[in-house]
Amino acid sequence: MSKQQRGLGKGLGALLGDADLSQIRKPVEYVRKSVVSPDSERSSADIMLIPVDMIEPNPFQPRMSFDNEALEELAESIRSLGLIQPVTVRRKSQDKYQIISGERRFRACRMAGMEEIPAYIRDTNDQGMLEMAIVENIQREDLDPIEVAMSYERLIEECHLTQEQMAMRVGKKRASVTNYLRLLKLPAKVQHDLKVGLLSVGHAKVLLGIEDPALQEQLCDLVIRNGLSVRQLEDKIKKAANPVQKEETDQDLPEHYFRVLDIVGKYFENNISLKRTPNGKGTMTIHFSSDEEIRKFLETLENSGI
Repeated sequence: MSKQQRGLGKGLGALLGDADLSQIRKPVEYVRKSVVSPDSERSSADIMLIPVDMIEPNPFQPRMSFDNEALEELAESIRSLGLIQPVTVRRKSQDKYQIISGERRFRACRMAGMEEIPAYIRDTNDQGMLEMAIVENIQREDLDPIEVAMSYERLIEECHLTQEQMAMRVGKKRASVTNYLRLLKLPAKVQHDLKVGLLSVGHAKVLLGIEDPALQEQLCDLVIRNGLSVRQLEDKIKKAANPVQKEETDQDLPEHYFRVLDIVGKYFENNISLKRTPNGKGTMTIHFSSDEEIRKFLETLENSGI
């Protein structure tokens, strides 16, 4: 008796039967409503096939850069399955259309070699187009923080919206909108590091509490170089705001006090301060950042036989 070939699981095999798996996934096709055919009655819900050379990019596009590798992956998907989600355009003239939303899909379609692209056609003016393009991109939540902030700023300035009106347009809380807009007050270098992901929005909010742009840039470099968390950055700023004045310490402390600071301070990254009154009374404060620092200090004391 010949041994039955094992392939798909019994349940899945029964479901698919003898279907040819290579033919199951086919490219998306649309009813052929071409914009180059004679004008006919249509609704805004109709999907029209528009020649690629009749479509131009969106001049109000809030996205500043496109990932070529991601575009190629999308193009490969389009070659296999077609464009699942049509782009949205507006008519500029009889033979020219302008993208409202979906420029990434449009670029990928061109890379995939498509001659016609399925699209919804909307009637709108420049301001309406700008607003729709920005809102559509923001709602997709794939812009970097600076792109989001600049998009908010454009909505306010070019569409003449208040922060409250703009927050309603994009479906965000007004406080969130305000926080994003504040990012544009940071120095250009800090904005760049935030844009490329070297700095988080949390770090940026902390830096906004510093008024000196040069110091903001220095702290930004420190975060990147040392991999500081937001909490660690806050601690650095607090300590910098209340420094121990070395000049006063030099005048007030006898020499052997400095030996105490040197010996003990090396176990706590020199986060130690000592104050002394003229009659010899005072306080010594040690700041530690982990249980491990205390454990090592205790171990040293015990091994020294003190």
